[in-house]
Amino acid sequence: MKGSDAGDWPAHTVHLGRFTRKHANTIAGELERVHIAWWYKEPGWLSTVWEFGSVRLFVDRERLSEAKEIAARVLGADGIPPDAADPGGLFG
Repeated sequence: MKGSDAGDWPAHTVHLGRFTRKHANTIAGELERVHIAWWYKEPGWLSTVWEFGSVRLFVDRERLSEAKEIAARVLGADGIPPDAADPGGLFG
């Protein structure tokens, strides 16, 4: 996935965090709403054993702090998802 136009893909993306699919979809929708470029990676077939249900989100490095605020806001409604490991360093 990406931001608004084909020509605006950032030079560098960074790891935002690992989230449940539900949270990742909500966060991605919010990132798109404010035109922050993002992409995701789901665990491979073998790593699903220890990463069950988690999706890694990556965002434009230049807008990481804004993306962290969005993720914190989305997670705030449900709390920290149990299968999210260090969601972007937001929680310690």
